[in-house]
Amino acid sequence: MATSEPTPSPGRFAYEGLDRVMHEKARLGVLTSLIAHPRGLAFADLKRLCGLTDGNLSRHLQVLAEAGLVEILKGYEHNRPQTVCRITADGRRRFLDYLAVLEQVVRDATAAARVAPAARTGLADDPAPA
Repeated sequence: MATSEPTPSPGRFAYEGLDRVMHEKARLGVLTSLIAHPRGLAFADLKRLCGLTDGNLSRHLQVLAEAGLVEILKGYEHNRPQTVCRITADGRRRFLDYLAVLEQVVRDATAAARVAPAARTGLADDPAPA
């Protein structure tokens, strides 16, 4: 009888839920802005909120749209072209899941930082031998 080895589980601090598409400073800002404005934001408003150039925002929106996290709606308002960006329902769910993992990272790091000084055997803290 052949036995298969168990599939190793990810390490305690692997944080598999940190999605690389979201885990980028500009895209994190875009998603945060859009989740705070569920009806969407005009491209110019999103650009201002995130402190990005037209080209940077366009590229990040393209990546987020390809991942199904945002939708980009092109239309007109007062006979002027307008682009509105909105987080999708799936994007909202995935971003909230991502934030839960990120919160766990913060909790783990905070707990480790509190324990580490007490458990440290740090050589830098010890006087040099004579």
